[in-house]
Amino acid sequence: MAKGFLIQTYLEIRMSSKTQLPSKSRAFLPVLLAVVTSVTCCAITGCQDGPLYALKAANPYFSLRQWKEDEAIGVTDYERRAQLQQLAAGIGDFDAPAQEEWLDDLNHLMDTDASPEMRRLAVLTAGNIDAPAAVKVLQKGLDDDSIKVRMEACRGLGNHNRDENVQLLAQTAGSETSVDVKHAAMKALQEQSSPQAVEALRLALADRNPATQNLAIASLRETTGKDYGDDPDTWIAALDGKPIEERPTRFADRLRDLF
Repeated sequence: MAKGFLIQTYLEIRMSSKTQLPSKSRAFLPVLLAVVTSVTCCAITGCQDGPLYALKAANPYFSLRQWKEDEAIGVTDYERRAQLQQLAAGIGDFDAPAQEEWLDDLNHLMDTDASPEMRRLAVLTAGNIDAPAAVKVLQKGLDDDSIKVRMEACRGLGNHNRDENVQLLAQTAGSETSVDVKHAAMKALQEQSSPQAVEALRLALADRNPATQNLAIASLRETTGKDYGDDPDTWIAALDGKPIEERPTRFADRLRDLF
């Protein structure tokens, strides 16, 4: 509305200039027009960054200067992300005392950082540490509000074969409301060759979601080394101890295993 009013005022002044005005009024007219024009330009373009802000933002020199100003205030999110990615890739080569020290920092990050991506990277780092103390970070990841953090926690638990890891994954597969997280837990369970992992996958066979059933069958093939076909009921009968013959290995299956 402000822009329309200013433009309308400008037009009215222009129209009035064509009519007869006293000489003093005509002398003041250019000044008034200049004021109205300046205010109109500011209203249209904005005055916070000026009318050429888009050009400044596209200028590499301007962007670099802004980046340096951000760095002067503190470490940027981009740098933090890069540092955590580097830590996650190399944490497995650290000695035990250094890993424990980093786990304390990762636990603190899980409690205080508002960024789901930073928490995901903290969980990724903990999942690469082969130590019981890392489970505390992974368990916090399972309780996180972010789906991607919970999925990362499932993958981290699947990296190491421990009874506690299997128990957490089995609980997640049975109680998780997100299908993506449930499937991540099931995929992690196929790396755990234990009766508890098999039982958790057996329960998933009764799920109404066909995708969950298919994943449960694929995971059971990996963790048991058996193949009872593609029917969930047949698998349940076999796991219950009934005499079920395995499906003969097909050429397509052998070809798939090669790749």
